[in-house]
Amino acid sequence: MKSKLDIIQNLKDAGCNDDFITKYIKFEKYGNHQGQLRLLSMHRTSLINQIHDSYKMIDCLDYLIYKMKKQIY
Repeated sequence: MKSKLDIIQNLKDAGCNDDFITKYIKFEKYGNHQGQLRLLSMHRTSLINQIHDSYKMIDCLDYLIYKMKKQIY
């Protein structure tokens, strides 16, 4: 099992803020593994939504690039 510091660093590397980490550690202290899993799942969903939003923005840019190239050539 990872040490508490390793887990905290992993959470930070995953983009979790201090409030999230505090809640996660509190759940660990009380043995609430379901709470920890719920937090992790919620953060994962948030990251996936950010990826989807980024894809939408990339699609918009790709469309503009396509239209511009079509006009130029």
